[in-house]
Amino acid sequence: MKIAVITGASSGIGAEFVRQLDAAENFDEIWVIARRLERLEEIKASSKVRPLALDLTEQCSFDEYERLLEELDPEIAVLVNASGYGYFRGFLDDPLEKQLDMIELNSKALTAMTYISLKYMKSGSRIYNMGSMSSIQPVPYINVYAATKAYVLSFSRALNVELKHRGIKVMAVCPYWVQTEFFDTAINDDTVNNFGKIYTAKEVVAQALKDMKKGRDVSFCGLNTKLQRLGVKLMPHSLVMKIWCKQQSIK
Repeated sequence: MKIAVITGASSGIGAEFVRQLDAAENFDEIWVIARRLERLEEIKASSKVRPLALDLTEQCSFDEYERLLEELDPEIAVLVNASGYGYFRGFLDDPLEKQLDMIELNSKALTAMTYISLKYMKSGSRIYNMGSMSSIQPVPYINVYAATKAYVLSFSRALNVELKHRGIKVMAVCPYWVQTEFFDTAINDDTVNNFGKIYTAKEVVAQALKDMKKGRDVSFCGLNTKLQRLGVKLMPHSLVMKIWCKQQSIK
């Protein structure tokens, strides 16, 4: 049985990966993972979907996922780690519990899903890990979120090299701002308020699929993203952070 596994599939980029992969390839099943079963059931109506309502901040969810893999022994052709969230505020303005949960989901869960899934992946399989433009620079007032995405970028690029001999590709998807439900959670006040260009999930996923075919280990969508990447390479991070704070009117 050939399957795709997509976390964070109930909305946004994860849901868009479900749509585009379902249209582009022939899978026996697409396993969609998120906490909200009712949202996963909505996706089920339009594709070969097996909804798995799992909270990836809980160890028992990984145990359940692993048990299902052992029972069915599928071939995982594609893994998309799209679960994650962020907060736009100062480090001390949110409880420690929120900061640690963000690390659990954005970094630890992604690592666990990758580790468990690789046993069932063969040559030609692909892994898409959701990073961010904040992967490439430190970002005040999105501090912990940016740090988790920096982990995703480094982990993905290094793992891509490690798995080359197995014919498995790993790519970090690092978009600019994307119009999704991410903002509903991230925005708590007006600390971060200047977003500039905002892309659609459809654009980001389409670019990611193209970049994977080209053998790239990182996907950047759009001119704004590529220009910022160049700027961050050329300028010291102290200046990059100063410009960011000025854009947000933070002194």
